[in-house]
Amino acid sequence: MDAHDADLKKELDATLHARRDLGEEYESALIDSFLEKVEQQVTSTVDRQVRRQLAQQQMVVARGSRPQEHSGDSWGERFGFGMVTMILAIPLSAIGAVNADLPGLLVTWAGIVGVNAVHAKHGWGRFTRRGADSSRESRRDSSDWED
Repeated sequence: MDAHDADLKKELDATLHARRDLGEEYESALIDSFLEKVEQQVTSTVDRQVRRQLAQQQMVVARGSRPQEHSGDSWGERFGFGMVTMILAIPLSAIGAVNADLPGLLVTWAGIVGVNAVHAKHGWGRFTRRGADSSRESRRDSSDWED
């Protein structure tokens, strides 16, 4: 728990204590006041995070390199997806085999392989497209120097 959380906890305790003292007729005003303080806290936290991220991006640009793009598609994500599908393959295989024998098992595994293939192709497509963009950009950079 950081200092901001402790401040909000104190504010909540004070608001609840004031509600007990003042009664229900002031409840909406007390709640509005507390929610305004929470909103201010959230706004200041988001502002700090945005400023920090912008400063990091400016540092990357100032150093002459491109900012990292978070594509959300990393080796760990693909590995995790593959592991989850393999774990889910056990009960799905049992369900397919019990309900439809061998054809059910084959359809289940065709679906598992298909889902993994689509997921893998999606990740490779982003990787190769990003690589093509960077090679095109390096060609553009070299032509700028020639002019």
